[in-house]
Amino acid sequence: MRRQQRVPFFYGWVLVAIAFLTMAVGVNARTAFSLLFPPILRDFGWDSGVTAGVFSFGFLVSAVVTPFVGRLMDRRGPRLVIELGIMAMVAGFLLAPLARAPWQLYLSLGALVGGGVNCLAYTGQSLYLTRWFVRRRGLALSIAFSGVGFGSIVLLPWLQSVIERGGWRPACWSLGIVILVLLAPPNMLLRRRPEDMGLVPDGIETMRADWAPGHNVVDARWATIDWTLARALGTARFWWIAIGYFCGLFVWYGLQVHQTKYLIEIGLSPGAAAWALGAVSLVAVPGQIALGHLSDRIGREWVWAIGNGGFILCCAALILLRSTPLPLLLYLMVVVQGSLGYGLTSVIGAIPAEIFEGQNYGSIFGAVMLAAILGGATGPWVTGVMYDRFGTYLPAFALSMVLNLVSALAIWLAAPRKVRCVAGRARVSAAD
Repeated sequence: MRRQQRVPFFYGWVLVAIAFLTMAVGVNARTAFSLLFPPILRDFGWDSGVTAGVFSFGFLVSAVVTPFVGRLMDRRGPRLVIELGIMAMVAGFLLAPLARAPWQLYLSLGALVGGGVNCLAYTGQSLYLTRWFVRRRGLALSIAFSGVGFGSIVLLPWLQSVIERGGWRPACWSLGIVILVLLAPPNMLLRRRPEDMGLVPDGIETMRADWAPGHNVVDARWATIDWTLARALGTARFWWIAIGYFCGLFVWYGLQVHQTKYLIEIGLSPGAAAWALGAVSLVAVPGQIALGHLSDRIGREWVWAIGNGGFILCCAALILLRSTPLPLLLYLMVVVQGSLGYGLTSVIGAIPAEIFEGQNYGSIFGAVMLAAILGGATGPWVTGVMYDRFGTYLPAFALSMVLNLVSALAIWLAAPRKVRCVAGRARVSAAD
């Protein structure tokens, strides 16, 4: 161990940097469909619903492959899984310009890109980074996931310029090459566990007297169970997490998809509405990192509640904007949605890890994320149906606020704090 102490940094932070880059490019490559959609529609003249269905089909494929991603991660580790995701996305973007019929876009931009991004985005990264960090788990995941906000500022404007100069086909080819060049080489450096390199989670700092391995265990009986997916499915905690994630992602994507249309509908210019959507991603970067660090101090449930509270405030601001279109309300909506609401991602991997930690965690987390993905797919659809039914988004925003309360309560009932406490709470217990 003395020899390891001379290493100037913990290898886990190298993995966080790789994850940051992977999220910045990979997740925003999927988001780029919103930029590709208009020129594809003009080029082929297909119905909007048929063309937009490519993105929805990608979500469906992502939901189907999620449990298999977790199982494959348990058996083969992150390098194979994430490289498979990269290759699938590259193939999807390189093949898409050759499409002449809708089913070909459903296969390329839908199945290959949608299924591939699942391997390398929130699900894939959470499955192995949680093994490398315990004390700083929230901080590590939040830094990795904040790459999405950074990438949206850099990648999407660049891609839009490519579309304006050459069209959607060169944009797809360019994006495929960028993914291959930027992501394939560094992800070859991934390792499954710190123990594979003779290290321990968080590095040598975990050998401090106040943070020995297992020091954070609160419920020893629960923590010693060899958790499998079948056992986890038989617990109330699993279903509380699933409910919490479903409701949280329902609201997140429901707002993300319909927010711009609503703002234009109540009188904002398209430019101002687009600015609001981009600004949310910008303020999310420091917000996610701060909330991830905070979760290591006060607990995951508190930060999940804070994130849901951010979406509640966001919905309230959107409702008030209809009758009181003040710039201050628009700024408030952007800040609370980005810095607080998007902070849900900083603990989305940590919550189930602290309850079901073990050799089969990948399969369990994959099943949990299936609920999250279904929530993300259902939210925009239900919000649109409610708008068609009532002629306004206000009932959908009210429903979203209720679901945020349900989400916060569900994670509180799942109670990861009663299985393993975070570093900040462990120090308080040790002092007592």
